[in-house]
Amino acid sequence: MNPKNSISQIKRLLGRKFSDHELQSDLASFPFRVTEGPDGFPLVHVRFLGEERTFTPTQLLAMVLSNLKGIAEGNLKAAVVDCCIGIPVYFSDLQRRAVLDAATIAGLRPLRLFHETTATALAYGIYKTDLPEHDQLNVAFVDVGHGSMQVSIVGYRKGQLKMLSHAYDRSLGGRDFDEALFKHFAAKFKEEYKIDVYQNARACLRLRVACEKLKKVLSANPEAPLNIECLMDEKDVRGFIKREESEQISAPVLERVKGPLEKALAEAGLTTESVHFVEVVGSGSRVPAIIKIITEFFGKEPRRTMNASECVARGCALQCAILSPTFKVREFQVNDGFPFSIALSWKSDSQNSAPQHTVVFPKGNAIPSVKALTFYRSSTFEVDVLYIDTGDSQIPQKISTYTIGPFQPSKGEKAKLKVKVRLNIHGIVTIDSAMMLEEDVEVLVSSVNEALKDATKMDTDDAPSDPSSGTDVNMLEPKSADTTKGATTAENGAQDLEEKSVPMETDAKVEPSKKKVKKTDVPVHELVYGALPAAELEKAVEKEYEMALQDRVMEETKEKKNAVEAYVYDMRNKLYDKYNDFVTPEEKEGLIARLQEVEDWLYEDGEDETKGVYIAKLEELKKIGDPIEARYKEWTERGSAVDQLVYCINSFREAALSNDQKFEHIDISEKQKVGQW
Repeated sequence: MNPKNSISQIKRLLGRKFSDHELQSDLASFPFRVTEGPDGFPLVHVRFLGEERTFTPTQLLAMVLSNLKGIAEGNLKAAVVDCCIGIPVYFSDLQRRAVLDAATIAGLRPLRLFHETTATALAYGIYKTDLPEHDQLNVAFVDVGHGSMQVSIVGYRKGQLKMLSHAYDRSLGGRDFDEALFKHFAAKFKEEYKIDVYQNARACLRLRVACEKLKKVLSANPEAPLNIECLMDEKDVRGFIKREESEQISAPVLERVKGPLEKALAEAGLTTESVHFVEVVGSGSRVPAIIKIITEFFGKEPRRTMNASECVARGCALQCAILSPTFKVREFQVNDGFPFSIALSWKSDSQNSAPQHTVVFPKGNAIPSVKALTFYRSSTFEVDVLYIDTGDSQIPQKISTYTIGPFQPSKGEKAKLKVKVRLNIHGIVTIDSAMMLEEDVEVLVSSVNEALKDATKMDTDDAPSDPSSGTDVNMLEPKSADTTKGATTAENGAQDLEEKSVPMETDAKVEPSKKKVKKTDVPVHELVYGALPAAELEKAVEKEYEMALQDRVMEETKEKKNAVEAYVYDMRNKLYDKYNDFVTPEEKEGLIARLQEVEDWLYEDGEDETKGVYIAKLEELKKIGDPIEARYKEWTERGSAVDQLVYCINSFREAALSNDQKFEHIDISEKQKVGQW
């Protein structure tokens, strides 16, 4: 009814540049208007409260989350804040940040952004009581959704799962089969009926909906008709297609299904024989041609033991319960892996030197994880966080830039800086902190104990901040004091950045001597490319709150209007029925006339009034109708009240005339009073 104001497929707009060629191809099928914003990201145009407004995809996602929050709160009769949000495994750092921003705008606090593939695996495994203790059960999950295909291979043991591999095609889903049918029938109708649906947004939408229904019918039947009344120019259209013809039309899409399957299997290091089960989920997985390809690839029939449309939501709910202290959940360990490799890049102090980089979080690295790197620098420097070897042209290489400094070494030499890098539970990479370490030599015997305490403190500080989180810390420390630049390889394979400074000379005759480490926090400034600035996020939160208030007022206004309308119909029916004997002819005639006036007003001048006006109208009608209702209510309740009174009189009279010992404590004069009733 309102295609240009009905927004869908928000995830495909989120965190992507307007110039993205994949986004541009998506825009051709959207009935709503999307333009490029000043920051190069898309803006969606809609009409809101009678005027044209623009919203970012983040704001639109926040509206969806806010609506879901309201539904949950309505069902639970309690406030909802903590949540777990499922995201596609291929979401970039920027897209993940956009989801968190949307949650903040909606008033939610995500405990975790959970990969949809991992959520499906958790929902499958946590209820299994027959998982092996030692051998690994390998299960492949193929999720063909509306817009994308994701494949994961998961290893199960008793009480745990481990993600062995991820693979995906971000533009292979059920909608691609709909689009193939849409193009086929659009061309057919242009030839047969001389109508071009591309010129009419509503006609396009109706044909797409019809093609989606046709696809579902073809999933269960060898052939299906397509009939649409008044599609365009008051013309009814008819079509017919067989499943074989549909598969031929969709052949370019079906050819791409095998790619993610092969990649997932190769990255897991398994053969098809070592995959014990194949589970298919997602709305697009019902297409018979897809099932046929999966069956031929794995050499076994895929299973459908899970709810194809709800498995991700169930997995997220379980993960949220596991992370929440409120619920007791069966112990089940989720070992998720990050789908991309993350590297840090920097330039050395030398003039015109080429940038150096090291992989900090290789592909498949555990989530969450913390690592520490050591740099030797004399002044402020920058570190870039990059994706490398993603094999996905849609993911921008550069994530963020961190400026570390200023700092001032006390002895004028290159300072030793320990930089902590975190891959958090959401899959977002940040440089958490930087610390300058300076060594002093203490020669006084009395200072030995103090130095020992400081050394112990340093060892403690080097441990992960949260041991329970399972993160690992790899220090990029040089192995000797006289190592030259770039020649030392640390334990995790990354190269040291600068030449290590020569240790200070000490007086060998003074015993004992002890090193004391001085730690100084160094400022770290973050620049995330394309991220929403804090000030803009705050404005978006306020804007969403204002719109939510307007929605609430409109909803309440609609409720009051409906209440007036319902009262008019209900009272009129009752006046001719059960209230007929409790109202005078004059009252009845006057009230019916008044009800008719209000009904006419509702559909004319009162069509779009304020909440207060509707409340006043209802109160005005109730002033006339309530006395009639009260007389009817009194009459209906009078019989039971009289019966109850008669029962009480008889009971007391019986007690007064009784010679039973249990009534002997009552005075005779009191009994005589009762007997007189």
